[in-house]
Amino acid sequence: MADEKEKKQKAQPAGEGKPAKAPKKAKSDEAQAAADQHGKPSRPKATNRATARLRERYYKEVQPALMKEFNLQNHMAAPRLEKIVVNMGVGEATQNAKLIDPAATEVGAITGQKPVVTKARKSIAAFKVREGMPIGVMVTLRGDRMYEFFDRLVNIALPRVRDFRGVPTKSFDGRGNFTLGVRDQLIFPEIDYSKVEKMKGMNITIVTSAGNDDQARALLKHMGMPFRQQ
Repeated sequence: MADEKEKKQKAQPAGEGKPAKAPKKAKSDEAQAAADQHGKPSRPKATNRATARLRERYYKEVQPALMKEFNLQNHMAAPRLEKIVVNMGVGEATQNAKLIDPAATEVGAITGQKPVVTKARKSIAAFKVREGMPIGVMVTLRGDRMYEFFDRLVNIALPRVRDFRGVPTKSFDGRGNFTLGVRDQLIFPEIDYSKVEKMKGMNITIVTSAGNDDQARALLKHMGMPFRQQ
């Protein structure tokens, strides 16, 4: 009996009677290299968010130029943008509070950030304003959104102003902050002309870390602010 079993095993071909294994999927070169090194496949790394174009320009060109111009030894002492405040007042909202909604929508489209509704701090009987009544909207921009808004303001929006000859050079507050008044919101390409019911002006305040107006003026000039030639 043992001799017959040995004869049958020899007669049977190798591998017969066993299920065939599925072929393994080929690994990519990077995954294979990571697997060989760490013993497990690697995951693709998440890409970082693209930095604002004007922010890169500041650190590469503007900051060294300002340090050379004002003889600054430490790069932290160079003036820089800190924040931009966009404020749109809606005086008619004292009679109709629904006018705040389209103003908030327009400011949000211009800045890319949801605005905050500003309210009256005290009552003024002559203007029929009561304390706590909504009278406008405001947005504070920092970081990449600040640089992107400034880039669009100086390169796209301001050149669209009719008979534009530059912004005034004396609109500083003595502490390095610059305030610019805009008569209507249609200079921004994000606003659809057909959906605008009424022209609304706004104030744009650029807050810098400069200690005086001369440094702030030089900073904005290097950043591309089109100042009026005197």
